[in-house]
Amino acid sequence: MTRTIQLMDTTLRDGEQTQGVSFTPAEKVSIAKALLQSLRVDRIEVASARVSQGEKEAVKSINDWARHEGFDGRVEVLGFVDHTRSVDWILETGGRVINLLTKGSEKHCREQLGKTLAQHTADILQTIRYALDKGLKVNVYLEDWSNGYHDNPAYVYELVDNLRHAGIDHFMLPDTLGVLSPDEVFANLGDMCSRYPELQFDFHPHNDYGLATANVMAAVRAGVNSIHCTINCLGERAGNASLAEVAVVLRDKMHLQLAIDESHIFAISNMVETFSGKRVAANAPVIGADVFTQTAGIHADGDHKGGLYKTKLGPERFSRTRSYALGKMSGKASLKKNLEKLELELSEEDQKKVLEQIVRLGDSKQTITADDLPFIIADVLASKDYQHIKLLNCSITSGFNLESTVSIRASINGKEHVASGFGNGGYDAFMHAIEKVLALYDYALPRLADYEVRIPKGGLTSALTECVITWDCGGNIRKTRGVHANQVFAAVLATLRIINMQLHEMKL
Repeated sequence: MTRTIQLMDTTLRDGEQTQGVSFTPAEKVSIAKALLQSLRVDRIEVASARVSQGEKEAVKSINDWARHEGFDGRVEVLGFVDHTRSVDWILETGGRVINLLTKGSEKHCREQLGKTLAQHTADILQTIRYALDKGLKVNVYLEDWSNGYHDNPAYVYELVDNLRHAGIDHFMLPDTLGVLSPDEVFANLGDMCSRYPELQFDFHPHNDYGLATANVMAAVRAGVNSIHCTINCLGERAGNASLAEVAVVLRDKMHLQLAIDESHIFAISNMVETFSGKRVAANAPVIGADVFTQTAGIHADGDHKGGLYKTKLGPERFSRTRSYALGKMSGKASLKKNLEKLELELSEEDQKKVLEQIVRLGDSKQTITADDLPFIIADVLASKDYQHIKLLNCSITSGFNLESTVSIRASINGKEHVASGFGNGGYDAFMHAIEKVLALYDYALPRLADYEVRIPKGGLTSALTECVITWDCGGNIRKTRGVHANQVFAAVLATLRIINMQLHEMKL
């Protein structure tokens, strides 16, 4: 039968040890509900005992909800070897499980506690007996187990021997400082699992060397059936193992059974990102903004012709969609994929023009979004290939409480002109400069009747800007459009368009 692996999420306890992260009680309750009810993780660790009154209220709210919704016993709290105090705190919140923090390395026991292993064991057993008498389930963390096993495995063996018959459900082995490699994880955990086959071991990895997910794979191969992780890799220093990465790797690469509903991973990642204030890298596996975006045109072409660049790790699994970035690396297939999404059809000739414009814009703006595309299409379809006037160079300088200045170099039917202008803003200054050039040809710009600037609905500050200008051409109303990443230059392009149209009509 396929092995089943439990995932214990500790975002609300270990994840909250991320520098600068502190969830409010209401946020902790929302995250806990999402983890258990939507994502369906097996267990959650939600707090450390005796931290604060606010923490206590949050844990009580989580436990009340869990009991009512049938998740009783799946909410765990870190407790300390303090006989009654941590146990009583957990009982007062309605808790059912204590994760007891013990010293998994001889150095910690001797130097931090100032005790012998025998003394520490006596204290641990005293707290365990009290917790069990009060009806709590007990799990035990062996803090700094990875270093403790490396430095003095005999200490670890003796500690586990002292506790193996004490009524503990899970022995939780943390790589507290993230020092292990996959080979070390496999060897060390394999030894623990073979030495104590009757015990249930959890592995709690950290990501200091970027090996957390690889170490989880090694732990499972060694025989561990319970893994600790966090949403968005939150945790001290480099963080814990990412739940998203762990889940897909265990399913896809090791063919193991998990209880979680991965269609909710992305939504919960966004929730935790918002509440924590810690942004997820755009290229983070599974949950990053860009991980299901194809940029190279050849990839879009391969997908269009036969899904050649698609894998089992598809966006649909996580309630996401694949996108095809538009920019200087785009090809016809990238454009076609985006047109399909917008339910638009363009002729081959118009597609070529739109793609040329995308590539030109991509040289100055790294990525064109799907929200930018309608602006570009409208701009291209409205344009005529009149090139009577060309703007060869334009420099605009603006300052706070200062007039704007413009220097331009333009050609009209191949003859170059240089002019400068001043004005109340960059566009006004440009108009004064271009009018000096046009006066040489007895041409005057029509009256500007309306001026509208828009950005796409995506709302990015880097978005393309569309400027639509309405001109009163002697009672004949005409509109021109300009599209550019800079809103002043969008207006400049719209202005050049009306000039070209009228110069063409004048047969200049």
